Amino acid sequence: MDFNVRKFATDAGIFFSRAVQFTEEKLGQAEKTELDAHFENLLSRADCTKNWTEKIYRQTEVVLQPNPGARIEEFLYEKLDRKVPPRPTNGEILGQFMLEAAKEFGAETPYGSTLIKVGDCQRRLGGAEREFLQTSSISFLTPLRNFLEGDWRTISRERKLLENLRLDLDACKARLKKAKAAETKAACEGEAVPDFQETRPRNYVLSASASALWNEELDKAEHELRVAQTEFDRQAEVTRLLLEGISSTHVNHLRCLCEFVEAQAMYYSQCHKYMLELQRELGSCSGDICPGSLDVNCLPDRSPTDPSAFLPLNSSSPLERDALQIEEVQPPASGTRKAKVLYDYDAADSIELSLRADELITVYTVPGIDSDWLIGERGNQKGRVPVTYLELLS
Repeated sequence: MDFNVRKFATDAGIFFSRAVQFTEEKLGQAEKTELDAHFENLLSRADCTKNWTEKIYRQTEVVLQPNPGARIEEFLYEKLDRKVPPRPTNGEILGQFMLEAAKEFGAETPYGSTLIKVGDCQRRLGGAEREFLQTSSISFLTPLRNFLEGDWRTISRERKLLENLRLDLDACKARLKKAKAAETKAACEGEAVPDFQETRPRNYVLSASASALWNEELDKAEHELRVAQTEFDRQAEVTRLLLEGISSTHVNHLRCLCEFVEAQAMYYSQCHKYMLELQRELGSCSGDICPGSLDVNCLPDRSPTDPSAFLPLNSSSPLERDALQIEEVQPPASGTRKAKVLYDYDAADSIELSLRADELITVYTVPGIDSDWLIGERGNQKGRVPVTYLELLS
């Protein structure tokens, strides 16, 4: 093992000197070279970007993989540069259990046949989830991790180097200030011999006058200051360019965020489609086998973002609709209320009332009507309206 004691001692001395200098600056006992306001803003923006990117990255990991054990396993595989073994999602496992149970109970029985339908849907939901996780990991998590482990490490390294050069620059300024003060004092006191213990080698030949020696010391301090200033300015420019690149990082993360939203929207859209198909299949069950049948035929075929897609499934049956004669409905004695319409709504049949967003209508309830519906009136028009589309006013 090649261990250089002299180099180790030198590095330790430099580290100790910088630590003392940094402490004195914090205590206000030493001067500090201040960076310009624009540079400070760049530093603050970079720190903010790093902190929030790290938080978003960690929480996105939790959302995509709630199991901490699985996250640790994936982390270990990644550090070992090995491919993570395929892992079925919870939906796929549940679907597989249901299909196996259907074989035991009998695929021809009502319960077994329903298990097959639900299990197959759960497997498709699990497959959609797996595709979403893979897409999100590639398009969103990976760019965030690359910034934290790549660009940010480079910025941190250059910032640390800049801080060390700033400390060296301030130390050179302090030595120059001390040399100027000593030269002035020597000029006033004549040929007094200066103390070279800190600024000159021990074997220096003390044959010249004190004033000449301090002049030489002053020249050396000025030269060291110029060199330190040049190195500091060069490093400050390099660091500034890296910090200004944070704007490009924001643009890249914005694009990745949009891709993440698109993948998430597609995933939920697929899940909604699968569940509608399952509801239609289960809606074909007879009432004695599947009480409260999930009949979705009465629901309009709307997109998942349409508020009408979230209407309750237990809306009144066609028989109840026929029994409700809107023309004969009268406002209750307890009075009516005003309501503001939140979304547009197209009436599904003649006993419903079409709505337009932001309009005001009169609403009230009547005996026998489902709790998710009210009777609405607009002038001479009257009909059933969904409660979820209204904001009831006092």
